[in-house]
Amino acid sequence: MERNTDLQVSDAMDVPGNGMLCKVPEITIYFWIIKVLCTTVGETASDFLNVNLGLGLTGTSIAMGVILAVVLIFQFRARKYIPGIYWLAVVLISIFGTLITDNLTDSMGIPLELSTVAFSIALALTFIAWYAKEGTLSIHSIFTRRRELFYWLAILFTFALGTAAGDLMAEKLGLGYLLTGIIVCAVIFIVTIAWRFRLDAVLAFWVAYILTRPLGASLGDYLSQSQANGGLGLGATITSVVFLLAILAVVMFLSITKRDLITNPSTTIAAKEEETAVSRQVPAYYGNRFAVVWQVVVVVAVLVLVGGAGYLWRSTQLRNHALANVTQGSPLGDLSAFRQIAEDTLGLVRTGNLSAAKDRIADLESAWDNAEAQLNTMNPEKWSTLDDSIDDVLRKLRAVRQDTVACSKSLESLISLFNALDNRKQMTSNITIKIKE
Repeated sequence: MERNTDLQVSDAMDVPGNGMLCKVPEITIYFWIIKVLCTTVGETASDFLNVNLGLGLTGTSIAMGVILAVVLIFQFRARKYIPGIYWLAVVLISIFGTLITDNLTDSMGIPLELSTVAFSIALALTFIAWYAKEGTLSIHSIFTRRRELFYWLAILFTFALGTAAGDLMAEKLGLGYLLTGIIVCAVIFIVTIAWRFRLDAVLAFWVAYILTRPLGASLGDYLSQSQANGGLGLGATITSVVFLLAILAVVMFLSITKRDLITNPSTTIAAKEEETAVSRQVPAYYGNRFAVVWQVVVVVAVLVLVGGAGYLWRSTQLRNHALANVTQGSPLGDLSAFRQIAEDTLGLVRTGNLSAAKDRIADLESAWDNAEAQLNTMNPEKWSTLDDSIDDVLRKLRAVRQDTVACSKSLESLISLFNALDNRKQMTSNITIKIKE
């Protein structure tokens, strides 16, 4: 985007005065490779810390928030782009952005639709305030503290928005990880083609930046989830380690070769601004800015209309399918597969094998998430009741200090709910369930 002349001159003068070079990398193929890797790690690492290490959403969020704050302090204190610090901040903000959405969804029960809309508005307001203050949203102009602050705030909202939108597509609408990734890739490809045909570069960059979040998350889930749940079964640990090593390798390569370094940014920007000032005519300037604004309006409108239409179509499809399967005695259909996992887990808890029980309940979590699109449509109230009960089981089994009695009671309550909603009284194992009045 073009900038106001006054802002152009003051910014050019500000560069040598504050001694700060551009704080972000050049947009090359390496940038997008690391970005996708970071978004994948954001998904798998948050699962690893939350589930595998048993820190829980709250504990993981606090830990990541503190570490992110420390790294951002180093990033803001730096006078130039340092690959190691910059990309570490991106990895951490990816994890933290994922945790924000997960907390809103799992801990506070806020629907993904609402989270998607809320983060979209927050990101839009950030861009509006950024442009109103600085006259540009270009990634190449991050050489003042205020612009850097706007930049990282926008990055945080893009990760949170991408997480919410990706989860909405893959889980709530039941598209699955692979199909969600394919759809996002197709949209990114269309945006790239549009950029080749004179779509504003800054607009194209930010649209692609937002979309790489659900792309990376879908890739991470597809690699880490079990084959029974539509993934390759590599697990969160292996996937996180592999991608972190890949990020480290690329960052080390860039640190040595400096291929993503913006050289002499103050000179480059000043030269471009001088050229603009010489050839500028007021009507041409406002005409160009008007054209860019229209591009933004059109692109946003298309994304909203296509996304909204797709959401309504898929929701209607799920609703029709749900109505064909629901009965008065079974408002959520056949729940026997979920109940069997809960019974298996209870058996392991009662024999004192809490580690195996923790692994087994993960199967219930994955299967339940995969079935959310259909079950939630059948009966949202009953689904929510069961979902809360499953979350209670997960919290108790994944607690740092597991309580056998508390885990047993929580599982017994869950199995009782399965029986009541499935209109069945019999048990499929030799376990005797005692439900307290």
